[in-house]
Amino acid sequence: MKRIEKKAWPEYFEKILSGDKTFELRLADFDVDEGDTLVLREWDPKTKNYTGRKIEKKVSFVFKTKFQKF
Repeated sequence: MKRIEKKAWPEYFEKILSGDKTFELRLADFDVDEGDTLVLREWDPKTKNYTGRKIEKKVSFVFKTKFQKF
């Protein structure tokens, strides 16, 4: 199982933390599988730095499509 670290902007980080946001949709620019751990680190776009807060979630579902080419 992998640990994947990604940035999360404050407004989304807060929604994930509160439970209002229960899934994450991302561009397929990294390899992820069910069971991997997604580490979302809060990123402040104003200061261009991490805030120090993070959330770790286990990936329970991965949807892949070839509908759109990037």
